Amino acid sequence: MESLTGYFLISTPQMPDPRFQEQVVYICAHNEEGAMGLVINNPHPEITLLDVLHGANMPIPEGVLPPVYLGGPVEMEAGFILYSGDGKSRLSLEITPEIHLSRDAGLLHDIALGKGPEHFLFMLGYAGWAPGQLEAELMDNGWLTVPGDFDVLFNTPDEEKWKLAAGRYGIDIAVFGDVIGNA
Repeated sequence: MESLTGYFLISTPQMPDPRFQEQVVYICAHNEEGAMGLVINNPHPEITLLDVLHGANMPIPEGVLPPVYLGGPVEMEAGFILYSGDGKSRLSLEITPEIHLSRDAGLLHDIALGKGPEHFLFMLGYAGWAPGQLEAELMDNGWLTVPGDFDVLFNTPDEEKWKLAAGRYGIDIAVFGDVIGNA
């Protein structure tokens, strides 16, 4: 299978894991060692970016702060910043020329000072798959894969991301299970 880095995994109605129902995962890395991604539409119900910045003794910017997301069930205390390529961090992974991933506290500090990237999502935790695990889940029709989309990532309300990510490719994800099967 070719790498799904930079793609969305959109959970189908057949998704057996309740933690991923109606979720969109952005794949940040996918190779022979497994896969790593971040859920982009699941705001944390208890932790805010104000909490994170305050806890890290960082400046608190004025205005409304974006939510903190539950990036997945692995290492839920680890922070990740998925951001537009206009941000600067020497400690980042380029997923696509437009989208980067970092765990750099300096980048978070720049965001707090209003000097960070224009578009970003801050996550706690990530979704991970061992070698071959994601491919098996794809065979079981738990996920639909479509190319990642900058606008869905950064400019779409969370409650619309699941349907819009699939809808951009002409797929009504809510009825997806009624038309799939294995030959």
